[in-house]
Amino acid sequence: MKLQQILPVVLISAVTSVGSMWAYNKYVSHETTYTYRSSDSNKNQIPANYAGFFDGVNGAPNDFTDAASTSIPATVHIKTKATRTASNNLPKRSPLFDLFGFDWDEGMSPRSLPQMASGSGAIISQDGYIVTNNHVIEGADEITVNLADKKSFKAKLVGADPSSDLAVIKIDAKDLPFLLYGNSDDVKIGQWVLAVGYPLNLEATVTAGIVSAKSRTLDINRRQSKSPIESFIQTDAAVNPGNSGGPLINTSGQLIGINSAIASPTGSYAGYSFTIPVNVVKKIVADLMKFGTVQRAYLGINYAPDNLSEEVKKEQGIKEGDGVYVMDVTKDGAAAASGIRKGDFITQINNIPVKSGAEMVGQIATYRPGDKVKIHYRRDGREMTSDIVLRNSSGTTAVVKTTVIDKLGADLATVDAKTAKEMGVKGGVIVKGIDENGAFSKTRMEEGFVILKVNGKEVTSVEQFQLEMEKAGNSVTLDGMYPGYEGVFRYPMKISE
Repeated sequence: MKLQQILPVVLISAVTSVGSMWAYNKYVSHETTYTYRSSDSNKNQIPANYAGFFDGVNGAPNDFTDAASTSIPATVHIKTKATRTASNNLPKRSPLFDLFGFDWDEGMSPRSLPQMASGSGAIISQDGYIVTNNHVIEGADEITVNLADKKSFKAKLVGADPSSDLAVIKIDAKDLPFLLYGNSDDVKIGQWVLAVGYPLNLEATVTAGIVSAKSRTLDINRRQSKSPIESFIQTDAAVNPGNSGGPLINTSGQLIGINSAIASPTGSYAGYSFTIPVNVVKKIVADLMKFGTVQRAYLGINYAPDNLSEEVKKEQGIKEGDGVYVMDVTKDGAAAASGIRKGDFITQINNIPVKSGAEMVGQIATYRPGDKVKIHYRRDGREMTSDIVLRNSSGTTAVVKTTVIDKLGADLATVDAKTAKEMGVKGGVIVKGIDENGAFSKTRMEEGFVILKVNGKEVTSVEQFQLEMEKAGNSVTLDGMYPGYEGVFRYPMKISE
């Protein structure tokens, strides 16, 4: 075939091919157009508009070595020693949720004397301040802190808060590695986290997991406080007895919480652990260091518990809606003063959304009495806001101080003249009630006991008793009688400083 005959055929074929491709792209193909990220060091190309883009290869998580190397030197092993009198008033163990700080020495019973236990802690300053759990150091006569480099120090208790299960201790050291605070409001469900501590008396141990939920409440802190603060971060990072008080960190090595409890039918790790958010931690730590006790703020409302059944809601007249339902407001409380009333739904605290009581408690726990917060709430379908000055439990903004009487966990009264005459004494202090969370609950003392002496010094009234208790320090011996019974009873005990 001649060239003149071939050339038209080739041209026709080329035009047809180009036309077909143009028509396909315009009318048939609906594929997304991608742009790509690439680098000189990594030739793997991933679409820039891929919804699940990760910095790692094939969506792999970030490497944890930097975070681990940052946190291990700032995580300590805490060992405690306590001499305790066995008591029938000890809190009962929950079958599911457990405060997991105590790691009892092999062969020792939790009721044996003396008792030794261990937990973990996080260094938060270069001069030796350490945060841990209250239940790790509660009632301890001696606290020993072992650093990751094997150095050992005796620690002093700075302050403790049973409501949040937090405590601050101090060692005499300088230039220590310490953790930086993160922001627990920025923590997202699904993000990677690391739990660091000394489980089962092992050396420093790091485990990884993800945040599986936020703002969890277990009602576990009610064992040690009448006004528990609970808004836990839930993770599946493996923790065990001995991890309690240790840090939960993000992949940048920042402290985002203090590990406190596990969900377990056996007392050992079974899938989930619960962490006190760092925003709560840093506020309570600052209070303990500055005031010696927590300055807890209150909105002054009673709110509907989370996860109520439809039947209960109907019985109590609780409406459906987003936010926290206000069942009542406390007279002379912060909410009442600002105009919030029964039936309102609180939806935001300082522009942070709150959908449950636990979320609201977690936010309020980061403020002190006297702080002003903006509350968003809904009333009859209308969005409203109000600036509220938070108050303390007494309805004021004054600084609250803890007395030695508060630590005893008892209802006390001066013995009346008639009872004193019948007992043949000048006077005394009668124990009318014993709280399961106070120092008295760790003894065999029973209600009705009349205190006559504190460390050998005679007391005839509550005022005189308080004065002698303030002089006594941490170790106290109380002598007294039970009306109607012969003999003097003696109760030695320890009071946390």
